[in-house]
Amino acid sequence: METQLHIDLPLWASATIIVVLLVVSAYFSVAETALISASRPRMHALARKGNRRAALVEWLSERQVEAVSAMLLGYNLVNIFASALATAALVQMFGDAGVAYAALAMTALVVVFGEVMPKTFALAHADRVILALAPSVRATVAVLTPVNRTVQFIVHHVLRLLGAQRRPRGKNVATEELRGAIELHAVGDSEVGHERKMLRSILDLANVTVGQIAVHRREVVGISADQSPAQILEQALASPYTRVPLWRGQPDNVVGVLHAKALLIALRAKGGNPNAINPLEIATRPWFIPESTTLLDQLEAFRRRREHFALVVDEYGALVGAITLQDIIEEIVGDIAERHDFKMPGVRPQPDGSYLVDGHVTIRDLNREYDWRLPDAEAATIAGLVLHEARCIPEIGQIFTFHGFRFEILRRKRNQITALRIAPPAPAEPAPATSIRQPAA
Repeated sequence: METQLHIDLPLWASATIIVVLLVVSAYFSVAETALISASRPRMHALARKGNRRAALVEWLSERQVEAVSAMLLGYNLVNIFASALATAALVQMFGDAGVAYAALAMTALVVVFGEVMPKTFALAHADRVILALAPSVRATVAVLTPVNRTVQFIVHHVLRLLGAQRRPRGKNVATEELRGAIELHAVGDSEVGHERKMLRSILDLANVTVGQIAVHRREVVGISADQSPAQILEQALASPYTRVPLWRGQPDNVVGVLHAKALLIALRAKGGNPNAINPLEIATRPWFIPESTTLLDQLEAFRRRREHFALVVDEYGALVGAITLQDIIEEIVGDIAERHDFKMPGVRPQPDGSYLVDGHVTIRDLNREYDWRLPDAEAATIAGLVLHEARCIPEIGQIFTFHGFRFEILRRKRNQITALRIAPPAPAEPAPATSIRQPAA
């Protein structure tokens, strides 16, 4: 039995309705793409300035699943209706062959005018488009809410049966997206290299501990409190730092922190007589913090206590080193160089592309300065990384290759690596496997 579609509308009326439906289809495509692609930070900034449309876009973004579902629902409804109308009209003109003609024609029209063209335009002008369409999108969502909720109910329970429940976005996901955005917008742009490093460091503040960047206790400049006040004054003024720990008996036994300004004020009050000063009375109590404290927490602690200097201790209470507010700031902005500093203290680039590096230089500083990717989870300094990877105390002249870098031991003091030469991999070379070569006999 043959079945034919009949339509009472004249062909020009059917064609007009199909064109209108294609325009509506394009509207839904534009609205959906613009809503997803619009810059949420820019919308937030505009909303704070009083832009009502931007505030409406923020409202829609918070309900993005419902809004996108409504757009998709409307898009499919108009396209199905337009296809049915075109099929009926062409069957009336060409008989059963009109079904094939309608399928080909509507596929081409929907793909070009309902998908590719509107979405391409929306991607190029997402912010402007969504600001213009926000009120109509809000109205569309309100009109389609009953049907949309029914669809969402069905989708939710089907996903639940399949074991694929939707979960809210976590903090880690948002952080990773932000990291990805930083890397994406920095590709090929050398002018934003410094800003990229700063943004990376800010995101790392909650993951890096003070133990990883603290100045080691061997390098902390301290003064013995067992000396005479004149000797203490002389050493304090000769120190390049404004805050100097005072210790008794041994350097690990810190009993106070002497501030150069407080020392000079006390010296003036005593008429310039250094022996009339008691440095321990001027010194402030030392502030000890655990090495597991994150930089973000310590930065807030410095701000809250209005202090700039803290001593870092390990889980046994032994002194690990010292950290200052400037150390944390330098983690964000890079080294705050003084006139006598090198571009990066402890690192000397060589003409052959290698670097002469002191063993105490931190891995984080090297990674940030030269965009390297050396791991810093097991060691804080470059010497510590070599010891960790080598699993032995290396000899002078010994060469190691791991993570694509070549490390040559240049100097060693007892069991401590004090200097080494690092040759980074060529940009086009893949990182080779870890290997160790002993020096020639």
